[in-house]
Amino acid sequence: MSSGAGAGPPAVTGTRDDGDTSDLQAWVARTYEGLADLLGSAPAGTWDAASLCAGWQVRHVVAHVTMPVRMTPATFGAEMAAAGGDFDRLSDTVAARDASLPTDELVAQLRSPQLHAWQPPGGGAAGALSHAVIHSLDVTVPLGAPAVAPAEALTAVLDQLAAAEGGFFGIDLTDVRLEADDTGWSRGNGTTVRADSGALVALLSGRTLPDGRALPR
Repeated sequence: MSSGAGAGPPAVTGTRDDGDTSDLQAWVARTYEGLADLLGSAPAGTWDAASLCAGWQVRHVVAHVTMPVRMTPATFGAEMAAAGGDFDRLSDTVAARDASLPTDELVAQLRSPQLHAWQPPGGGAAGALSHAVIHSLDVTVPLGAPAVAPAEALTAVLDQLAAAEGGFFGIDLTDVRLEADDTGWSRGNGTTVRADSGALVALLSGRTLPDGRALPR
């Protein structure tokens, strides 16, 4: 499956009026640290559990998000060339290969300051946050675990995805009202879809929840 979490728009809730994005990058770090805490103490079988990314286990998701720790710009360029310039193909190749790394190594990479500071090309801090939050939910939602991203980060990404009216992931929000039952966040008009903030982020990211719910395309 493709990584699913694109660069995102240039700004999300959480930035200050002076353009400071330190809050966003701090939330990125807290999200990855939370995921490391969860997986570092989880039973070994957890790594083989299915994620919300079709065809990917938990270990594939972690191998994907930790790519920036293992790749220099030169190696990334070589991987892109080998994939014919197709980032989705590169993601699948690297995830399939690096999912076999020792789990303690992958956990350590989740804690890497290099990962916490990484921003996708053209995506900035907003893109880094959406990438971290969405993929963390790819792990926690199917495990039935609480979201590891800060509540403020979940709301920021909800704002980001809703403002795009589902456009990032091909979601049709016509006549759909979204309501977060844990924060009071809401957007839109029409048939109500109610869930916790993390589940709503997953739905807006084109994922299907374990109970079978998905937003229309």
